[in-house]
Amino acid sequence: MPTARKQLVSLQDTPFYHCVSRCVRRSFLCGVDTYTGISYEHRRDWVEKRLLALSDAFSIDICAFAVMTNHTHLVLHVDAPKANAWSTLEVLHRWHRVFAGTDLTRRYCDDDQRDNLTQVELNQVKRKAELYRTRLADLSWFMRSLNEYIAREANKEDECTGRFWEGRFKSQALLDEQALLACMA
Repeated sequence: MPTARKQLVSLQDTPFYHCVSRCVRRSFLCGVDTYTGISYEHRRDWVEKRLLALSDAFSIDICAFAVMTNHTHLVLHVDAPKANAWSTLEVLHRWHRVFAGTDLTRRYCDDDQRDNLTQVELNQVKRKAELYRTRLADLSWFMRSLNEYIAREANKEDECTGRFWEGRFKSQALLDEQALLACMA
């Protein structure tokens, strides 16, 4: 049985990880398909724009990335202390940049409605914010947010359904400077 990702990622050992996601069914992420002559080069922009949006919301920094014809390489730095320093409002604003959130969290973010929340609702908001805080510093949530978006866009463009990525992403801890530099070269 495979090892759970939460057991593979140890931020105490290193905050740096190399993540790889591969396409399936001979799909093209970018480049030109030699059989059909169709160019998928515009998908590189999808990945870049999504990475910029995610790095703006998550407490995960992108050290390097490469978009190949059928896979992506990312070198990521998880900055958990940064996420822990955010206020509840900051966490919710960041979460809402990428996800819808709940009606209650959206009401909390609205200055006019925040004062009308009951203590029970405020406690629920605080619990949700703590959950979102952990997710905004989570490598799996970051990769999920990237890969799901790209898969949906590619499937829509290809007029098909089903898997676009080869299972979950692969990750490797970069334990020292030499590994980090080798990965970024």
